[in-house]
Amino acid sequence: MKKQQTIFLLTLWAALTLAVWFHPAEDISQAERRTLAQMPEFSLSALESGQFREEFEDYSLDQFPLRQGFRTLKALFHTQVLGMRDNNGIYLTNGIAVKQEYPLSEASLDAAIRKFDAIHEKFLGESRCFFAVVPDKGYYLAAPSGHLAMDYDALYEKLGAGLPWAEQIDLRRCLTAGDYYRTDTHWRQECLIPAATAICDALEVTAPKAADYSEVQADKPFYGVYYGQAALPMEPDTLTWLENETLRQCTVYDYETGKTGSVYDTAKLTESRDMYDVFLSGARALLTIENPNAKTDRELIVFRDSFGSSLVPLLLSDYARVTLVDIRYVSSAKLDSFLDFRGQDVLFLYSTLVLNSSSSLK
Repeated sequence: MKKQQTIFLLTLWAALTLAVWFHPAEDISQAERRTLAQMPEFSLSALESGQFREEFEDYSLDQFPLRQGFRTLKALFHTQVLGMRDNNGIYLTNGIAVKQEYPLSEASLDAAIRKFDAIHEKFLGESRCFFAVVPDKGYYLAAPSGHLAMDYDALYEKLGAGLPWAEQIDLRRCLTAGDYYRTDTHWRQECLIPAATAICDALEVTAPKAADYSEVQADKPFYGVYYGQAALPMEPDTLTWLENETLRQCTVYDYETGKTGSVYDTAKLTESRDMYDVFLSGARALLTIENPNAKTDRELIVFRDSFGSSLVPLLLSDYARVTLVDIRYVSSAKLDSFLDFRGQDVLFLYSTLVLNSSSSLK
């Protein structure tokens, strides 16, 4: 019996090794949204130094046959058999994937406040300024499901005290857990009318009405970033965006590429690893939206993270120009090299996820 087990294990090992060697290598993992290690180039020097062995180990792990299936089995074993509360820091509750954000980082929040203060002092002395925090899904789901979460009340209180020059817009009551994608970090644009209305009311501009938009759905399922990270069985989301004639006639200028595009970049549905990039073409340092049908000549500057990509299109009705600034990708100290600050309305729109890990802000 022992001999048979040994033969079986050796045969299995040989089969898997041959499969790694001969099955076609994949360039990227769609589920994990990352590039996969490729077969290393062989040389005697690489072999002698151990570099080839290390790179081949990475290649073998990334190109392992049925790798995604094994990742799912491992995740199920951890959560269903071992009773672990999460996998890779992500837990499921009622079919919704949530990243555990705990604890609140006071140092990160202080750093963000200092960054925003510096921007205000240098550029925004003549502007009306507003600040809106986007709560992550944990705000709605952590406590009911018995998971740890940051101290959200302390975060809001600290921001309010630390940014006295900005009017706070509280979005917490405008949202529910169902307003976020099940498999992703982000919120669903079709659910954002109440949040957009709260912001527009504070800015004193025309608020959006659901009847003014038509819903357009992507023709393939949306697997968000948590789908790959958690490796747990989940139903995909449906990605929907809101369209109307005003948005169709707006143009979007990208300062990085020097090109002009549209509010919704539908090519991203097939070209990008992240279908959420359909909203304003995804991560961009500086964008300006021109609205030829604006009801006023007012302008708005939005300092934002990726949540702003899907919300800002709902704020456009009255504004002739809206500029989006993502200081994760451009130095805030050099903004006057690109933008002319002259008393525009200013909105800071940041998620709790970024505020609690603000080292990315430049």
